[in-house]
Amino acid sequence: MRNQDDIVMVSAVRTPFSKFDSAMKDIPSIDLAIIVMKEVIRRAGVKPEEVEEVNYGGCVLAEMALELDVPARQATLLAGFPPENISLTLDKACCSSMTALRLGVRGIRAGDLDIAMAVGSENMPRTPHLAPGIRWAKRLGHVKLIDPLFELGYHAKGFSALAKDAGEVALEFGVTREMQDEWAFRSQERYAQADREGKFTGELVSVVIPKKQGDPIVISKDESPRRTTLEALAKLKPVYGSPTVTPGNAPPLSAGAGAILFMTRKKAEEKGLKPLATIVAATCASTAPRYIASIPAITIRKALYAAGLTMDDMKLIEINEAFAAMPVVSTKILADAEENKWNALMDKTNVNGGAIAIGHPVGASAARITMTLAYELQRRGGGYGVAAICGGLAQGEAVILKV
Repeated sequence: MRNQDDIVMVSAVRTPFSKFDSAMKDIPSIDLAIIVMKEVIRRAGVKPEEVEEVNYGGCVLAEMALELDVPARQATLLAGFPPENISLTLDKACCSSMTALRLGVRGIRAGDLDIAMAVGSENMPRTPHLAPGIRWAKRLGHVKLIDPLFELGYHAKGFSALAKDAGEVALEFGVTREMQDEWAFRSQERYAQADREGKFTGELVSVVIPKKQGDPIVISKDESPRRTTLEALAKLKPVYGSPTVTPGNAPPLSAGAGAILFMTRKKAEEKGLKPLATIVAATCASTAPRYIASIPAITIRKALYAAGLTMDDMKLIEINEAFAAMPVVSTKILADAEENKWNALMDKTNVNGGAIAIGHPVGASAARITMTLAYELQRRGGGYGVAAICGGLAQGEAVILKV
């Protein structure tokens, strides 16, 4: 019997994810968020004033800083939400938009609200270079610029580049460079097949970019997917000192946004809304910073325990492809290194491709894998599925959905 207190997703939408040099490169992440915030409530027929809380995740603070402060507050007001709306901006690296979802779930379970929205938005190509110290410079000389996207700044405080950690840990788990390239190739091929079948149509809203003259630019599809070969992938050199991570088995730096609207089942029935999925569990975990490739598995196990379920109950799995190492290492851990079980888990992981093909606008990716999971479970007649994502320095978020 369905519980009236269940928390259900009723609408979920994202923009296309861009290439690095796309026409989307100059759109503030706040404006990308506004697009999905408006569309997600329009599809559900929910009024802005009915959404009691908006949690908004991002990661690249240097890009947000171009509009200075509280992007969640700015976005809600500019999107037509009333000034009484409660909002929060948060940064948990790539986990951010799933953290936003979890906080909304927590608020509903606590009885503080009935309707909430999770948003994630990022424009990595728009990230400016930084000139620290220039405000107080008193002498002649060159200005040193810092690129916040280079290694995402982790070396500044003595941490390794994420690609280095992921590659080294992958080898510790017996996941070779060749295996990671094979996964990357699979991601591209699976995306191409899903795109031919029109599987992403339901989750996408177009980005329309006006021009001073002529028709506007309309971006209606993900821009980064490409055809490749294992031979081409094998020729690419590793990056950031990693033994295995290359531009081919890592995702592009992208712009994009996503939003998920969710509420109690009781409220959905009152409004005549058919749920996309029930949110069964939403959990977080963390581990030693070096083990970022394994944190999706750790977090999935925590979510399964919370829900009283097992991996055998999961019809589909989404693990964000921050690098190919993440889904390959994590599925091996979840399979307890049993080869047949490992292959079975990989077969049902990222069945429509992942971030290596689609792109990885870091603050938005967790929302993307969550809605992709919900829509694919619907297409397959329902069941349980789990989505998990790693975030900088081995943080993790996971959500279990039931359709």
